[in-house]
Formats: sequence, structure tokens, C-alpha cells
Amino acid sequence: MAIPRRAQLLERLVAVFAAGLLVLACASPSLAQRGALTASRNLAELVDESGVILRGHVVSAVVEPHPQYTSLWTVVVTLQVDETLKGQASATYTFRQFIWDRRDREDAAGYAKSGQLLLLLISPNAQGLSSPAGLEQGRFSLTADSTGKLFAANGRNNVGLLNGVGAQAVTKGTRLSGRAAALVAAPQASGPTSLDDLRDLIHQLAGTN
Repeated sequence: MAIPRRAQLLERLVAVFAAGLLVLACASPSLAQRGALTASRNLAELVDESGVILRGHVVSAVVEPHPQYTSLWTVVVTLQVDETLKGQASATYTFRQFIWDRRDREDAAGYAKSGQLLLLLISPNAQGLSSPAGLEQGRFSLTADSTGKLFAANGRNNVGLLNGVGAQAVTKGTRLSGRAAALVAAPQASGPTSLDDLRDLIHQLAGTN
């Protein structure tokens, strides 16, 4: 019985080691959701880290093992794309995100219950893994007020989202419009932001306006 137990232990150690390699390989943010510690990022940094920025509806969210590293769990999310703000995306866009927390495995990291989202996604790494930049910071849920106007809030309720954006825009030589400049000059502490304002600011920061 000692050999099977030793083999099982070795398999677990290999899986843990592979997971560590994958996390380290996936750019600067970790690709886990709950329980992950990520440095605070403002909108300018999130836009810079993103390979594609899109707005859309979740069509499906399937939890499954990674095709190469079967001990690692991932969620494969497919969205119907309503708008692309940076990068290239067709009518549908699919990405695979690494998850390690059991709660994320149980609810597809919250994507299965999501409605309309604005996602600032990092480019897939060599293992085909992606995630929102800054994890919950680059994932915005969209809600409408009584007039139908849409507002966006990320997983941190937009805390610190616009702090320092004006200075970084100046450093990069990005000229912000009057409305955008006013927003970053006196950013709100937290809370949903008008989607129209956020889209306009993202376009300007990404140079896609």
C-alpha cells in the first residue's frame, strides 16, 4: 500500500507545482478569483494591461479541467460581444480563466450568474489562460437606473479607479477631453460610474477614440 500512497502524493505535488508555474507565468495578476491578493490598479493601468476590452453578455460559463494540466480547474467563458473598446473581437469571444477556490468552481467564478459585463482582459498566456486585468478590478457589472442609463461598477465598487489617472495621462502624452479631464481631476471615492463616461475615458486612454 505504500507505493500507491506515495504515487498519489507525488501526483498532488506535481499538480501544485504546475499550478504555481501557471500562476507565475500569467503576467502580473494571479488568475485566481476569490482569496487572491492583487495590488490596487487605476483605470489607466488596467487599460494598459488589457489586450482586449469588450462589453457583452455571458452566453455560457463552463467549469472544467485545463486540457493540458488536468489537475488544474478553469472556467471557460463565452460572451456575446456588444462592443469592443480595445483589441479585436468577433461576435462572440471566449476565454479560459484559472480558478483554484472551490467556491469559484461551484458558481463558475460568478460568470454563470452575470448579466451584461464590461471586461478588461489580459492577453492569453502560453497556457491559453486569461483573466480580467487586476482580477475583480477589471470586471465591471452593468446596471440600469430608472431611465435606462447604464452604470458600471467593478468588484471593488470602483474604489481608487480614477486616482492618479490624470497624472498618468499627462506622462503618456494623452490629451483627455474636457469631460474626462474633469472626472479624473475630482474622482469619486467609490460607487458606480456612468458607462458612457467610462467608455469615453477608456477609448482615450487606449488611443482608440
